[in-house]
Amino acid sequence: MSQIRLDKYLADAGIGTRSEIKSYIKKGVVSVNDITIKKPDIKIDSETDTVQFQNRIVQASSYEYYILNKPAGYVSATKDNTAPTVLSLIKSSRKDLFPVGRLDKDTEGLLLITNDGTLSHRLLSPKRHVDKTYYAIIEGIISNEDISAFENGLIIGDEDLNIAMPAKLSVLKTEHFPKELSYIEVTIHEGKFHQVKRMFKAVNKKVIYLQRISFGTLVLPKDLASGSYRELTDTELASLKNCC
Repeated sequence: MSQIRLDKYLADAGIGTRSEIKSYIKKGVVSVNDITIKKPDIKIDSETDTVQFQNRIVQASSYEYYILNKPAGYVSATKDNTAPTVLSLIKSSRKDLFPVGRLDKDTEGLLLITNDGTLSHRLLSPKRHVDKTYYAIIEGIISNEDISAFENGLIIGDEDLNIAMPAKLSVLKTEHFPKELSYIEVTIHEGKFHQVKRMFKAVNKKVIYLQRISFGTLVLPKDLASGSYRELTDTELASLKNCC
């Protein structure tokens, strides 16, 4: 038997917050095995009992995992009063989803959306140094000195730690007309505020486009359009959990 409180079971299923669920139960719209329940703290067997909310069977799954191709203009938060959040792009009944880490509002690309707090903590832990790779267009021509500076660690003026960890910077191509541009990939192991932009600023360059293309073992699919998302495959999830 797998015993769990009714209100927790409903919360895990994304029906609402604990306080909302208590209100639903008091209104008599929740039943267990066709019996209307009025107490949120009763224990049910999640494997054998049939739970219904508003005459609809509720099946709670522990975790959900989505890969989102974040478009510019969305903030990486669960709530925001000034701009749409990345969660507004995800169609799910769950109320406990959140983005793992943050991408700046104008940054695009790979964002993991889940409700798995343990995995999120592991992926974001500074001790684990999980790779994050970005594609960027830089105003200016990247030099060998810039590449060496990234490899050695850069002073970026962070209040907590002035030096960013060593990063791998690769130049894909350059343009000299009509303006000097460098198309690059950079891999970092931290998640400081505006880190990539601040690193290039430290070598007197400006980021004019930024897209995250990988996070740990998770790679942004080429066929995933901006603003689109999908569930992680079993292989992707297993690999992501093993990487950290």
